[in-house]
Amino acid sequence: MSTPLSARPSARTGRGPRSVRTAGRAGRRLVVTAAVALTAALALAAPAAAHAEVEADKPQALAENVTLRFVSEAESDSAGFTALRVVLPRGITPADVSLGAAPRGWKLTATEDGYTVAGPALKAGVDAEHEIRVRQLPSAKEIAFKTVETYSDGEVSRWIEVPSGGEEPEQPAPVLKLKAAAPGARPVGATPSPTATVGADAGAAAAPTRSVAAAAPKTSAAADEAAADEGGGLSTGALVGVIVLALLVLGGGALWVLRRRAVSSDAG
Repeated sequence: MSTPLSARPSARTGRGPRSVRTAGRAGRRLVVTAAVALTAALALAAPAAAHAEVEADKPQALAENVTLRFVSEAESDSAGFTALRVVLPRGITPADVSLGAAPRGWKLTATEDGYTVAGPALKAGVDAEHEIRVRQLPSAKEIAFKTVETYSDGEVSRWIEVPSGGEEPEQPAPVLKLKAAAPGARPVGATPSPTATVGADAGAAAAPTRSVAAAAPKTSAAADEAAADEGGGLSTGALVGVIVLALLVLGGGALWVLRRRAVSSDAG
């Protein structure tokens, strides 16, 4: 009595479906691995969350006696701020600036193109906030305040990139948008000769700390050069694009190999 064909063992039923299932599982593992790698790459490539900001009580072109408030967000868990170096925009001179509120013991020192406010190190994780009073804001739509932050362990953060071409920079300088000047507003006269050092207490004097002098640029041109040096590598978008392309190529090649093996097993 012959055995029905349906009951006969097949040389391919034992290997074909299993090979397909194996290829499917391997493909899914590859996709998961690629997704994890891409997530990690995006996290590493993302710009720092901390940044510096500025706001004004009278954000209007040609406004007089304006109070500007600066906030530098802490990035370090182990060191605190010791100094902030600010480059003033065109139309505001160091002589136009006086220090208002600041961390206890911090003093303002005028520089060639701005000022430094520095003092005892703040606690790790504490934002640095200070206020200055400006004699008059310039006639402009927006003004940038390039800022260099120094920590107690010597680390330096440079927020000195000015937005251009509609692209958001990775290390943006604090930017203040201004309303149009009030009708009849005019630039005030020339500012008297600058005071070398202005403190929170009248007449207080303090020389800039050594760490600030070493870490902060002396001119706005030096700040621009520092930004150019930091931006010499691949941008975040380009880096992510390269990583994604590499993962797609590797994933596609691996799936092709697995499918060829499955087909070969079925044919055998």
